[in-house]
Amino acid sequence: MDTTLQKTALITGASKGLGLALATALAQKGWKLLINARNAERLYKVQQELLKYTEVEAISGDVIDEIHLLQFPDRIAKWGGLDLIVNNASSLGMSPQPHLLDYPIEVIHTVFHTNVIAPLSLLQKVKNYLKSNAKIISVSSDAGVEAYAGWGAYGASKAALEHLSHILAVENPQWKVYWVDPGDMRTDMHQAAFPTEDISDRPLPEKSVPGFMELIEGNHPSGRYVSQQLIADLMMVR
Repeated sequence: MDTTLQKTALITGASKGLGLALATALAQKGWKLLINARNAERLYKVQQELLKYTEVEAISGDVIDEIHLLQFPDRIAKWGGLDLIVNNASSLGMSPQPHLLDYPIEVIHTVFHTNVIAPLSLLQKVKNYLKSNAKIISVSSDAGVEAYAGWGAYGASKAALEHLSHILAVENPQWKVYWVDPGDMRTDMHQAAFPTEDISDRPLPEKSVPGFMELIEGNHPSGRYVSQQLIADLMMVR
């Protein structure tokens, strides 16, 4: 492979769930990856697995840690820029989730910092390395547009992330900015949201990946998308 033409991506929360599924799909297509997660041991194992396909840099840490985020620009600089950022790292908050009037404010601070402030802070730090046609994907949720009892902190943070992404798209037409609802998935976060339920009937995160890949590889305008709808549209075309 001609490495001068090799595309590069930064994915947060890439050690499991949707982040891991996306990182795997991109690695198998030869993308160079910079991946992040809080669990250093798990992230290292993912890195070793993905190195079978491509060059992978891994930086463990919490996205709400500003010192951690400052490590990214130097790693990206040697690659000559970024084609894609996936803001996937998220915090559900408490499990089980309380109603808003009973929700500890300090936990809401952490949820909003992780889900809203950290993605913006990361973008501010790497903006000079984004290529002119770069794509920015922020993973959202239907909880960001629907009012579900018990989902107040998480849902409100995703609504804020969506509006922030919309403004970012208006202010930066040179990039494609997407905020994407991946749908229900069988993940640790989804299990934490429903701690007493059996979620084995939910699809694995890999089932949402084709919708994300359509945005990554296609030429869709900036905006809000639902992964499963993109997949359904693709099936109709075929």
